Amino acid sequence: MESIALGRSDLELSRVGLGCNNFGRRVDRRGTRMVVEAALAAGITFFDTADTYGSGDSERFLGDALAARRSEVVVATKFGWASDDLPGGSPERVRRSIAASLARLGTDVVDLYYYHRPDGVTPLAETLGAMAELVREGSVRWLGLSNVDAALLREAAASGVPVVAVQNRYSLLHRVDDEGVLPVCRELSIGYVPYFPLESGLLTGKYRRGEPAPEGSRLGGGVADDQFDDVERLESFATARDRTLLELAVGGLASIDGIASVIAGATRPEQVRANAAAGAWRLTDAELAALPRT
Repeated sequence: MESIALGRSDLELSRVGLGCNNFGRRVDRRGTRMVVEAALAAGITFFDTADTYGSGDSERFLGDALAARRSEVVVATKFGWASDDLPGGSPERVRRSIAASLARLGTDVVDLYYYHRPDGVTPLAETLGAMAELVREGSVRWLGLSNVDAALLREAAASGVPVVAVQNRYSLLHRVDDEGVLPVCRELSIGYVPYFPLESGLLTGKYRRGEPAPEGSRLGGGVADDQFDDVERLESFATARDRTLLELAVGGLASIDGIASVIAGATRPEQVRANAAAGAWRLTDAELAALPRT
């Protein structure tokens, strides 16, 4: 598995990472261990979770599964999605959240700590200032932002607090950040980490026009015809190059300048192995320019 430096940090991420949003929700503790072991065997060293995934069980199960191999991997988690008595980005929320995440993960330090989404109330500089204190204290190594636009990225840069990663929704079916966030990330040397690269399985090839969705699939409610139009154009592009739709979905993103690790979720070992293998394809500049736009 190829690795890549994350922005201006000293973190080295595997080109394909494992999104852990299914752990504690669609995958139990034993299943989590099986998926994590398969990921490690495939060369994946980047694991992405959040304090809200599985109501905290994602962090618990991931920490248990990594166990003695924790020092061999990069672990990212997030805070600030849920808020009750405190706004998601308040300094007190930052401190409460990191303490709880460290305990659930069974670790002394989080390698990459994201503000999961701006709360719309707390000034960003105030949240980043509280996060920077965690770095100085040693409980966090590097900082990231998730679900942000280009304006907030520039606001973060103006705060003086180093941000090395952005995690936003991005796939070959959802490329709105091409015109805003990605160029700013390149300009500021911030690594871009796309989530939902497979669009809940739509870009794996398991959904077919006119056929029922596979049992238990996340898009069991159906796929619109215009979505199938887009998927079929992408699949034709891949087939013409003797590649699969999955290889295009993962390898295509890994080939785009500024994108760091492509984090894809998995519920079974065979899925994580397939995702890891798909990241090996590197598209040429000409191929990237010829990619169908959706």
